[in-house]
Amino acid sequence: MAYDADVIVIGAGLAGLAATAELVAAGRRVILVDQEPEHSMGGQAHWSFGGLFLVDSPEQRRLRIRDSHDLALQDWLGTAGFDREEDGWPRRWANAYVDFASGEKRAWLHAMGIRFFPVVGWAERGGHDARGQGNSVPRFHITWGTGPGVVAPFARKVAEGVARGLVQLRFRHRVTGLGRTSGVLDTVSGEVLEPSAAPRGAASGREVAGAFELRAQAVIVTSGGIGGNHDLVRAHWPERLGSPPGKLLSGVPAHVDGLMLGIAERAGASHINRDRMWHYTEGIENWNPIWARHGIRILPGPSSLWLDARGRRLPVPLFPGFDTLGTLEHILRSGHEHTWFVLDRRIIGKEFALSGSEQNPDLTGKSVRGVLGRARAGVPGPVQAFMDRGADFVVERDLAALVRGMNALTGEPLIEEAELRREIVARDREIRNPFTKDLQITAVRGARGYLGDRMIRTAAPHRILDPAAGPLIAVRLNILTRKSLGGLETDLSSRVLDADGAPLAGLYAAGEAAGFGGGGMHGYRSLEGTFLGGCLFSGRTAGRAAARAI
Repeated sequence: MAYDADVIVIGAGLAGLAATAELVAAGRRVILVDQEPEHSMGGQAHWSFGGLFLVDSPEQRRLRIRDSHDLALQDWLGTAGFDREEDGWPRRWANAYVDFASGEKRAWLHAMGIRFFPVVGWAERGGHDARGQGNSVPRFHITWGTGPGVVAPFARKVAEGVARGLVQLRFRHRVTGLGRTSGVLDTVSGEVLEPSAAPRGAASGREVAGAFELRAQAVIVTSGGIGGNHDLVRAHWPERLGSPPGKLLSGVPAHVDGLMLGIAERAGASHINRDRMWHYTEGIENWNPIWARHGIRILPGPSSLWLDARGRRLPVPLFPGFDTLGTLEHILRSGHEHTWFVLDRRIIGKEFALSGSEQNPDLTGKSVRGVLGRARAGVPGPVQAFMDRGADFVVERDLAALVRGMNALTGEPLIEEAELRREIVARDREIRNPFTKDLQITAVRGARGYLGDRMIRTAAPHRILDPAAGPLIAVRLNILTRKSLGGLETDLSSRVLDADGAPLAGLYAAGEAAGFGGGGMHGYRSLEGTFLGGCLFSGRTAGRAAARAI
């Protein structure tokens, strides 16, 4: 029986595009299949902020950030917390990825045409000891053009492959099975779905128009994770994080359904670390949703007061932007699923960024004038739109009205004005001196020691109840699904392994479907900026390995 291509790639997200680009460069024939329409090429990466984890970059050095491979690896391992027998390959992938991020990654991306915003962000700051969780220094490099800017050069490489006759694009092809010939996994079968004109990210319909079966010498699974499938998220929810939330917002479209992982398992693949997930605690309902339960994540600076549902400050070091999973665990053991940011106009204007390419039109559209506006006083347009229309925002001139609005929003009188006033006044008293016992204020002042934060990300310390800084703002925060950190177990050549640790002949995996490498190179937690980069690194690895093997 003849082959239809050298390699079949399942999934046209960033990892699939990176793998296909490598196969084209090697002169291999590829069929790229995806269940979504062609205009959805790029998958979740299109919607991203475009953050990439780089180590000792020129952008860092210009801002006097002293980073190194050893410091980055220390941070990665302290954050990952590898502690399982099956963490052997994930740990190897973690080491390989830090080597990549501190080595050829930036030069490779630069050669592809990717450029970076000059201010490096400081995400997931940790707040523990030197060997604990978090980034010791800023490493979050924002792509000029955000997510679409990351996707574009790889999509161009795939288009060149189509023009050369090396790539066939089979959109609206939903894979339902993987099969073998003489022990080699070489057959992909499934359903052809009806054409769809649904906008990118919106539900595209699942009406079946026919069936397909394709054969190739190798198959690469790059189908993504489970973040859009709340049933799977809850089924895999770890006990260590408490009970799964009753209400979840979706940070990814519904087609991120995780079904391909089950198909690969039934074909013999080892799926490990499925209880390791990366969900955000700062989710807000999108006032202009694209997909069902569409949530947006606030990328906060460090100054907002973070309160539980009853108005009590979260414990140290659970400050905004410091420890995502620690905060998630605390929230879900508190008896309530939502929390609050309480802040003022001065803080929101300086410190609120919204995750997503569509929420950052200046960076996405590569507008120098728009980006320069971020350093000026005032609230960015996308943030102002949420203040005006967002279901989770309360904006008032005085604290009594703010508390009434907060309680009205939840339908329960959980916040007591007198207690919240005492909390804020106590915090405000600490602002009068350059020294304090309030560790959040110490963290704010420490952040402003970094030029990038002082310029555009951290407001000068001030009293929240200062009328000149108002109005007051409360933001209800929800749990937002995003990434599955586990996945199909792979070796350093991206070959999928079976339960005994042996490679499944012909099968490779990359991107979120492979836990970004090895079945979970992040361990329990992410340092941020590592998901897009993990897709690129593992996709590149899978494409090169498959090209060599056939």
